[in-house]
Amino acid sequence: MIGRHPGSLLKELDLDKKQFLELVGLAAELKLARREGTERPRLTGKNIALVFEKNSTRTRCAFEVAAHDQGAHVSYLGPEGSHLGREESVRDTARVLGRMYDGIEFRGFRQDSVEELADYAGVPVWNGLTESWHPTQMLADILTMHELHDGPIEEISFCFLGDGHNNVARSLLITGALLGMDVRIAAPVELQPPADVVAQAHRLAETSGARILVTDDAERAVRGAEFVYTDVWVSMGEPAEQWRRRISLLLPYRVTAELMEATGCRSMFLHCLPSLHDRRTELGAELHDQFGLDGIEVTNEVFESERSVVFDQAENRMHTIKAVLVAALAG
Repeated sequence: MIGRHPGSLLKELDLDKKQFLELVGLAAELKLARREGTERPRLTGKNIALVFEKNSTRTRCAFEVAAHDQGAHVSYLGPEGSHLGREESVRDTARVLGRMYDGIEFRGFRQDSVEELADYAGVPVWNGLTESWHPTQMLADILTMHELHDGPIEEISFCFLGDGHNNVARSLLITGALLGMDVRIAAPVELQPPADVVAQAHRLAETSGARILVTDDAERAVRGAEFVYTDVWVSMGEPAEQWRRRISLLLPYRVTAELMEATGCRSMFLHCLPSLHDRRTELGAELHDQFGLDGIEVTNEVFESERSVVFDQAENRMHTIKAVLVAALAG
């Protein structure tokens, strides 16, 4: 085993609070420089491999644009573009790519895969998403909330509603606990975050001062929340048969105009995207025909409202990923 490079980011707890906020601050600086036309490339001559077991829009584009803006080159290896895990082991792929590239992004299924890549590559490895954690999304989410909140990070309150067992909900819970925020997860009991993740969040809160709430009561959870966050109810790779069960379980956690009003404040809406908020996708149309819902995890009324900042959030994926690349590779 070669050993993990200190520039790797595999899960949120690879960072302490100071390091996390330094990356958010660097992202804000890079965002301003890009906007003002004063950005200075710091990654000229660097080569980055993008390894995708799962397809993506935002993650792929964010890494590619971030790297190009900074003068680096990328190679995209899609779901059918490498032997990873089929004809070649993860550790062998890691040892090959590590000799050719300065850094590797991985977006896939098992957390073990990205961990093994990092153990054997000898270069920084970044988790673009696994079934367990989504750290680059968290950096973008915190940058977005920080931009829209006047006070310190610790004063921010946010509520995630929906499938609390998925990677985004887990990551939000741990990130909020790490940073000392007011974080609420509203989900049916059988879809709440794993017990070990909740326990870890409470341990972090003892140090950070975070306020943690995991509940099946949606109205209680959103009360006073400055940000309301949701995600799709069935993730990529899960069987389509899950839809009937998830809809029956999660309909009380659907983000509607009424639920936004239940916050009692001028809360903003967040979503990591893609979203099934109308019938303009094949899946959205199919689910409407099957279940009579126009919009699944969120209504179009909320998604398209002035309180929705989902596209600011999506843009911030690129700025925060750029910060991760610069921090790891710019020396």
